[in-house]
This record gives sequence, C-alpha cells and structure tokens, in this order.
Amino acid sequence: MNDDLKKEWNEYLEQTREHERILLEVFDNLGLDPNAESPGRQVVRHIGESLVMAMKSGGPKEAAQIVAGECVVLAETKDHMNWELIGKVALQLAGADGEALKAGYDQVEDQEDRHLYHTKGWIRELWIESLGMPAVLPPPEEVKKVETAIGAPRAEASRETMLGKQKRGG
Repeated sequence: MNDDLKKEWNEYLEQTREHERILLEVFDNLGLDPNAESPGRQVVRHIGESLVMAMKSGGPKEAAQIVAGECVVLAETKDHMNWELIGKVALQLAGADGEALKAGYDQVEDQEDRHLYHTKGWIRELWIESLGMPAVLPPPEEVKKVETAIGAPRAEASRETMLGKQKRGG
C-alpha cells in the first residue's frame, strides 16, 4: 500500500474511533442504549460485514488495495450521510437533547467531510493508476487539504496541472 495512503487511512481510523467515542457520549446524554437493535442497525452491520469480507478476498496487492479503497469510500459515504442527518436533527430538537446532538455533530462533521472527499480522491487516482494512466498520488484533495463540498471538484480539476508538475519534476 502506498505509504501516504496508509498514513491517511490510519489517521482516519483513529479519528473514526474518536467519532465513536463522541457518539457514545451523545447516546449517554440522550439516555439511549447504544446496544439496542433496530432494523437499520442490522442492515448497517450486514453491509459492514460484507465490506470486510470483500476486503479480505485477497488477490494481487494492487487489486486488493482498490477493493479496500472502494469499501472505504462506501463506508465513508454512509458515515458522512449519518453525521449530516445528526446535524439536521440537532437543528430541530430543542433543549438538552438538541444541544447534545449539536455538540457531537460540531466535533465530527468537518472531519467526516475531509474523510469522504479525500478517500474519493485516493480511489479515483488508484483506479487511474491501475488503468495504466498517470495518477496524482497523493491526490489533489489530499495535497490541497480539501474540507468542503465545493473544494472537492476544484481540487479534482487541478489534477491536470499537478500531473504537468509531476512530469517536470516539480
């Protein structure tokens, strides 16, 4: 695995563990049982287990890296959507419950944005590289430290310029 990619994903894993801690704190503040089963939780668990199975499927190193990257993008997309929904609910709830959700959301949302945009950039560039075309690694989203939805397409649009600099050795 590319060392930059490995560093990035290890950082995201640490942040995701912190997000889990934050969410458990929110559950505690709201008096919710984090172990309660729901149909939605069952679906998410099934999807998560399926993604892990896909990542463990093996194959050549480059293919395994792309499969893992695809799985991470799917998981980050779902994670991003969940935190977005938490933010919307936080705005609708009054009192301590709304404040608890808002506090959790405020601690996590920027990181979730970054996770989604950066992982999408990584997988795009890994696919491009696997197809025998020049890739920008680390991707523009990483280099430009993209943190917003508007910044992601701007960074991607800069990849041709970045490729030119790579060719010139700069």
